[in-house]
Amino acid sequence: MTIHSLQTEFWLPEKRAQVFAFFGDALNLEVITPPWLRFNVLTPAPIEMRPGTTIAYRLRLHGLPLRWLTEITHWEPPVRFVDEQRRGPYRFWVHTHTFREQGGGTLCRDQVDYAVPGGAWVDRLFVRPQLESIFAYRERALKIRFPQTSATAGR
Repeated sequence: MTIHSLQTEFWLPEKRAQVFAFFGDALNLEVITPPWLRFNVLTPAPIEMRPGTTIAYRLRLHGLPLRWLTEITHWEPPVRFVDEQRRGPYRFWVHTHTFREQGGGTLCRDQVDYAVPGGAWVDRLFVRPQLESIFAYRERALKIRFPQTSATAGR
C-alpha cells in the first residue's frame, strides 16, 4: 500500500484559542467543506472532542453516496488534533491539524497521509486534485470566517 501525503498551511488573523475552538466543534466541518460534496455530520450534537470520539459523516462523491467514520486519536488543545478514518472511501487516512501562534494570529497546518484503492494513477488523476480542491475551498471559507480587518492588520 502506497501512502500519499498532502500538506497545506495558511495563516488566520485570530488568536489560536479561537481558531482551535472553531475546529473543536465538529459541526463546523459542514461550513468549511465544499457544497458539491453535500457533506453532513451524522453524529448527534453536542460532540465531545477527545481521544476515542468517533464522528460519522455522509457525503456525495461524483454523485455517489458515501458514509465515513473517523476517530479522534489525539486531542491536544489548542495545539493539535488528529483524526483517523475507521470506515470510508480511503484505504488509509490520518489527518493531523496543528495550530501555532504566529504574527498576532494563527498558522494552521494540515498533514494528510492517505492511501487509495487503485494506487498512484488513481491518486494522481482523481484523488489528489480533488483533495487539493477541497483544502483550497476550506482555506477560503476559513479566511471568510476569520477576516483580516483593520484592527487585525497591524497585529
